[in-house]
Amino acid sequence: MGPVLAGVLQLIALIAALALAYIPLGNYMARVYSSDKHLRVEKWIYKGIGADPNTEMRWPAYLRSVLAFSAVGVLFLYLLQRLQGILPGSLGFSSVNPAQSFNTAVSFVTNTNWQSYYGEQTMGHVVQTAGLAVQNFVSAAVGIAVAVALVRGFARSRTGELGNFWADLVRGVIRILLPLSVVAALVLVACGAIQNFSGIHEVGQFMGGHQQWNGGAVASQEAIKEIGTNGGGYFNANSAHPFENPTPFTNLFEIFLLLVIPFALTRTFGVMVGSIKQGYAILATMATIWVGFVALMMWTEFAHHGPALQIAGGAMEGKEQRIGVGASSIFAVSTTLTSTGAVDSFHSSFTGLGGGITILGMQLGEIAPGGTGSGLYGMLIMAVIAVFIAGLMVGRTPEYLGKKIGTREMKLAACYILITPALVLIFAAASMALPTPPHSMLNSGAHGFSEVLYAFTSAANNNGSAFAGLNANTDWFNTMTGLAMVLGRFLPMVFVLALAGSLAEQKPVPVTAGTLRTEKPLFTGLLVGAILIITGLTYFPALALGPLAEGLAS
Repeated sequence: MGPVLAGVLQLIALIAALALAYIPLGNYMARVYSSDKHLRVEKWIYKGIGADPNTEMRWPAYLRSVLAFSAVGVLFLYLLQRLQGILPGSLGFSSVNPAQSFNTAVSFVTNTNWQSYYGEQTMGHVVQTAGLAVQNFVSAAVGIAVAVALVRGFARSRTGELGNFWADLVRGVIRILLPLSVVAALVLVACGAIQNFSGIHEVGQFMGGHQQWNGGAVASQEAIKEIGTNGGGYFNANSAHPFENPTPFTNLFEIFLLLVIPFALTRTFGVMVGSIKQGYAILATMATIWVGFVALMMWTEFAHHGPALQIAGGAMEGKEQRIGVGASSIFAVSTTLTSTGAVDSFHSSFTGLGGGITILGMQLGEIAPGGTGSGLYGMLIMAVIAVFIAGLMVGRTPEYLGKKIGTREMKLAACYILITPALVLIFAAASMALPTPPHSMLNSGAHGFSEVLYAFTSAANNNGSAFAGLNANTDWFNTMTGLAMVLGRFLPMVFVLALAGSLAEQKPVPVTAGTLRTEKPLFTGLLVGAILIITGLTYFPALALGPLAEGLAS
């Protein structure tokens, strides 16, 4: 079997698995967030934190709860790293320095999981499990909660109430993320991923020095890092490490895990708004972009030039032999079109155009299918933009799901789509203009600029993957990427929740002959076009200076 055919067959198997999980998981999540019953363990948690899960919140209260919970998470994780040197189970590692502690705390609380450190050489068992793994669960649950609040804004009328954040948060962890992670971790352990609290072992000599490995609760953290579209890795090699991702099957399984909730949430959306077809329209948009990007990535990585690439069956530099070009291409596209950030290959070693595809995937806004929750609410914002464009073309007041898209709604949607590009371009420009930050680049020219552009694109879009080659463990990059992660996570949430509140207060608009049918393929095509055009107009100059220049020169 040739490598191209193997890659295509893996893609087909992945699509089939996602299709089988789509309806049951989507329906289940809709029931979770629509139920008025509470599990016993949930009641204990509500009592412990002093929350009343039956109290409905308007959008300002919902937002304050999100921000307060996240702020406490940042503080706790920061202190945990600063105190690591005196904690048990630290494996002898010292406390993490302030700049890196801030960056890591912000990274995991914002669901970014950007890592400017070697995981197996920096973090002990307590920080990994009690700090990082816990944030993998709750940060993902926060994203789903905000998405559900926006869906309620479309589904409800003549009320500003969007549900209860604490109930949505707890249910997301207890009923969705935790059960899925337990099953996934068992599968990974059965397939060879490690799960222990072992210390550091010397396993032999390597290049004249001693080689050491430490164990850890890797399989359980690997499971939630993919299911929650968190990213990061117990080891510096991330999902290319055999302790995290031992076989081609686990590689495909991990891709399935990082895609299954974002895709299934479109079904949840359709059920909660009372129109399954609307969910299918959003699903079709996400799937079209994802499949298109995978096909384009495979083409760039399999299009060999020269005898070395022909013998290898593709651009094998930076890729694991046991995984191959096809599976690495699927993983790279899936991790950058979601907010996962896990990698099974080094994106810096991809072809010039291949590296550009990973950057462009994040610059779309992590919406195809995007992160857990963030992908759905980002796509719904783009749907509002597309409806507005359609309304301009026909001279009719735009409507979406029975709600008028007026001046207030468009201002909020416009702010949402502008904030992240502004962060990416401003921080990248400042890093290239100042004298010291460019010293962190391993390469010069177009590829070096791509390293910096990728870093801030990843941070501001809460992806967390790294291009490799950039030394990001400096005060400048730790601080600036940390700020990009915070602003890129929470400022968009402000606009999403404000939009949800505005929509929930409206009364439904009756459907007429002139109403745009947003469940039809025509709207899906309009939405795909709007996403690509808006992204292209925003980022094309920066892409032309980096990956496009490199790709055309090679």
